Amino acid sequence: MKLVRYGHPGKEKPGLIDQSGTLRDLSSVIEDIDADQLSPKALARLGKLSSERLPAVRGNPRMGVPVAGIGKFIAIGLNYSDHAAEAGLPLPAEPVIFMKAVSCLAGADDPIILPKGSRKTDWEVELGIVIGTKAQYVTQKEALQCVAGYCVVNDVSEREFQFERGPQWDKGKGCDSFGPVGPWLVTADEVPQPQRLGIWLEVNGERMQDGNTKTMVFSVAKIVSYVSRFMTLMPGDVIATGTPAGVGMGMRPPRFLKPGDVVALGIDGLGRQRHDVVAYRKT
Repeated sequence: MKLVRYGHPGKEKPGLIDQSGTLRDLSSVIEDIDADQLSPKALARLGKLSSERLPAVRGNPRMGVPVAGIGKFIAIGLNYSDHAAEAGLPLPAEPVIFMKAVSCLAGADDPIILPKGSRKTDWEVELGIVIGTKAQYVTQKEALQCVAGYCVVNDVSEREFQFERGPQWDKGKGCDSFGPVGPWLVTADEVPQPQRLGIWLEVNGERMQDGNTKTMVFSVAKIVSYVSRFMTLMPGDVIATGTPAGVGMGMRPPRFLKPGDVVALGIDGLGRQRHDVVAYRKT
């Protein structure tokens, strides 16, 4: 099942993508796709709906973040060995955890806004995990039972802010628009092997990243289990699981985003994103 939230920012409606690819309106069934709709029981109830009886949505509306009210936006760094190598950093013995501000969340086709003073804004396509059941000190064996589904995440990063403005990464990770998620949430039952997904990103039509989640250093199950030891994961929390090689920082010479660039990215079965890169403008 592919769950979406569509419409103008702040006015999104719940929907689903049926087997024919048609967007269907869910607003007569639920108010929104939030933590209450991510439990196994709630997802099973939605899965039993006859999608052909739901109203079809006309046109090509904007796809917002597929989950409302995300409480924590967690990210894992250096989780692909080839990316750690291109960054010139050692392979971590344990998952590297950092936080992205929830205010950076954006829709799958929203623009990437270069922050004021930015010189080194970079791209990172990542597999996103959406938590559906409270996870606290869960084992790896239990971990996947806590996952509601998966999505595409672009962990947009300003490298100067990240590495040259102090030892913490967060200030280079949470700028407005730096967390596109979606276009949809694909429920876990449709992704039986999250470690077998092709993952890619292009800038202006040029393939930059071309990897597979099978090369992740720490698996989805390991990540959920590990993070749950340090913070309680709640329904609606999102975890971005790291990026493969091919980021701009790793190129020789480095290459970063500029106004007018177009970033496209996707993951097998989870959809794709497209972003126009624009300069910051005061609103």
